[in-house]
Amino acid sequence: MSHIVVIGAGQAGSSLVAKLRNEGFEGDITLIGEESAPPYQRPPLSKAYLLGEMELERLYLRPASFYADQNITLRLDAHVSAIDPRAKTLTVDGELLSYDQLALTTGSTPHRLPASIGGALQGVYVVRGLSDVDAMEPEFATGKRVLIIGGGYIGLEAAAVASKKGLKVTLVEMADRILQRVASPETSDYFRALHTSHGVEILEGTGLTRLTGEGRVTGAELSDGTALEIDFAVVGVGIAPATQLAEAAGLTLENGIMTDAQGCTSDPFIWAAGDCASFPYRGTRIRLESVPNAIDQAEVVAQNMLGKGVDYTAKPWFWSDQYDVKLQIAGLNTGYDRVVTRLGEKDGSISFWYYQGQTLLAVDAANDPRAYMIGKRLIEAGKSPSPEEIADPETDMKALMKT
Repeated sequence: MSHIVVIGAGQAGSSLVAKLRNEGFEGDITLIGEESAPPYQRPPLSKAYLLGEMELERLYLRPASFYADQNITLRLDAHVSAIDPRAKTLTVDGELLSYDQLALTTGSTPHRLPASIGGALQGVYVVRGLSDVDAMEPEFATGKRVLIIGGGYIGLEAAAVASKKGLKVTLVEMADRILQRVASPETSDYFRALHTSHGVEILEGTGLTRLTGEGRVTGAELSDGTALEIDFAVVGVGIAPATQLAEAAGLTLENGIMTDAQGCTSDPFIWAAGDCASFPYRGTRIRLESVPNAIDQAEVVAQNMLGKGVDYTAKPWFWSDQYDVKLQIAGLNTGYDRVVTRLGEKDGSISFWYYQGQTLLAVDAANDPRAYMIGKRLIEAGKSPSPEEIADPETDMKALMKT
């Protein structure tokens, strides 16, 4: 009987094993995860779960009983220390486990501050897993002073939760503006104004020199010489693909674990999907850190492990919830040279349309699901209304789909 092993019990891993069974695979399946909880959603961790608006069980991607019902061996609290591609074995908690095919859905790991600048002090947190958020949740008490380090979406979401809970929030971003790596100045301006209106102090072009304290963080020294007194800190300075196992096994890496269009790595019996995997996309190679990509790519990999020979066609989309604003993003804005701003039909709704020349690349839509859906469909269909049409408030957006 064929045995498929999946390392990484997150969104991609859970989607992959479910798809294997859905596609009729009757062999043995083992899903291995390092955490004690069954596969769960990560996006709500820094939003609804941290706010106390979502119960733990609602985080679970599937009922805990699903895996037993589907005859999937779920090994939690398990650590894989090595993969031997020649022997087709892996070492799990000191035990050798054989596989016929292996999938790596190891996800990503957050960047942490070096211990030399206070990163190891108590009261310094990252937002990645359930244990991270459970550890920091008691800190979110009215009146406490928190320093958020990093002005990307994770940092901004943490700032929004802290503000809603009545904390005094300071956010520092070393780049010239928040969201500089991922969004236009227009989108940055929108979210800066949103956070400022909720009392968050945003310091852009300002780095962290060090966190200070004896055992526990009590202060921060900033690059401009400012000294802050704080009660705790949240670090949101990006993530890196978890590639250590793949690298040690001799797999080819390129911005993550390099896969072909079908999700196969440089070893024909090892596959990869989700945050950890890079893949061909429109003449280049990308890696997408998103839930939709984790699900879609994992499901394609499951099909291809069963010989279906399906190429993965990414349809990038993302979202972020901050205060009462839902940001929805369609496409990838890499290479844009113009941004068109369009006000939505409802008060407070707005969208930012990214162009490279006359080609529509991406849309950021804030509280404007209609603009998001139309933009997403246009991008996926390869259609590009002119920037002038998008900028014109009289343009019938729905009619753009018919041209």
